[in-house]
Formats: sequence, structure tokens, C-alpha cells
Amino acid sequence: MPKFQLPLFILALILLSGCHSSRNAANKNNPVIIPRVSWNAAAPKPFATHVPVRITVHHEGTKLLATDDAVRKIKGIQTWGMGPDRKWADVPYHFFIAPDGKIYQGRDINTVGETNTEYNPAGHLLICCLGNYEEYEVPEAQLQSLIQLIAWCSKTYKIPASTLATHRDYSKQTTCPGKNLYKYFESGVIKEGVRKIL
Repeated sequence: MPKFQLPLFILALILLSGCHSSRNAANKNNPVIIPRVSWNAAAPKPFATHVPVRITVHHEGTKLLATDDAVRKIKGIQTWGMGPDRKWADVPYHFFIAPDGKIYQGRDINTVGETNTEYNPAGHLLICCLGNYEEYEVPEAQLQSLIQLIAWCSKTYKIPASTLATHRDYSKQTTCPGKNLYKYFESGVIKEGVRKIL
């Protein structure tokens, strides 16, 4: 290699490594989302479409520990929801977060979610934390994944973080997502965590 080309080659390597580092830094807050195939999802039924314009957090409402089988739980929710009692198109939520912090893909983001209460979920991107947080404390791994997922959804789907709310903020019929998760919304812990990522 001619002498005058060596400095240019070194400069190119430095610039490329800088681009690689900044790309890694940009991606470090992107969550790993486990696809539907991992929990053996059934094909959805015909559904109503929407464009999500707000982010709403639920809890699933039954006891589930970090050591329990989240995949079986999600599949059970789908089987029940699509069964004769509910006749829903799919699982009710767009994302699930297990107590161990793993994030699972739920229904198609462009489909309206489901609810057992009076609020209309059209326009809501629904995130469900598996577990009952009226009775149990939220595991730290689940809380951190929730913050990360909210920030990612806000960026990816261009939903302002200021729209963030919970099920109980829209319905008088529920305490969902439970007092032990809701306290992190009241205190600003979740919004501040999201702000730092954004």
C-alpha cells in the first residue's frame, strides 16, 4: 500500500469503528421481543384495525412467579380469550412481560386489543405485565423491561410518551395494574425511566 494511502486507511477504520460503536449504543435500549411462534400462538380470527396513539399498561391478574412458565400462561390466555366465553380475535394485549423480564409478542400492533371493562381500547397499545400486582410486588427485572418496552414503543410507533397511562386510568371498574405497579406510575419512576432512554 502506498505511504499516502495508509493514513487514509487508518482514518477510515477509525470512522467505521465509531459508527459501529454509536450504532451499538443506539441499539442497547432496544428490547428483545420473543415472537408468537415461541408460545405456539394460534392464528388470529378476523379483527378490527386501528392506529395506536397511546400506551396503556395492564397486569394479567393471577399469581405468576419468575420461575413459573410464562409461555404456558400466555397460551392459556389465548385459548381462553378465543374460546366460547369471550370469542376474542386473539390474546387481548399487544405485548406481555413475564416476571423474569422476558418480553413476548402478543396480538398484531395494528389490531384493537380487548378488555373486560367498559373502556374502549381502540387506539391503545396494550402492554400486560404477567402477575397480580394488587397482591405481589413487581420484580425488578419486569419493571426495567416495562420501562424499556414503553420507550421502544414510543419511538417505534411514534406514540408520545406523555400518553402513557394504565387500565385503571380509563376504567372505574378495576384496580389494574394493581397498587404495587401503579405506585411506579404515581411516583414518576416509570416516566422518568422512559425519559432517560428517549
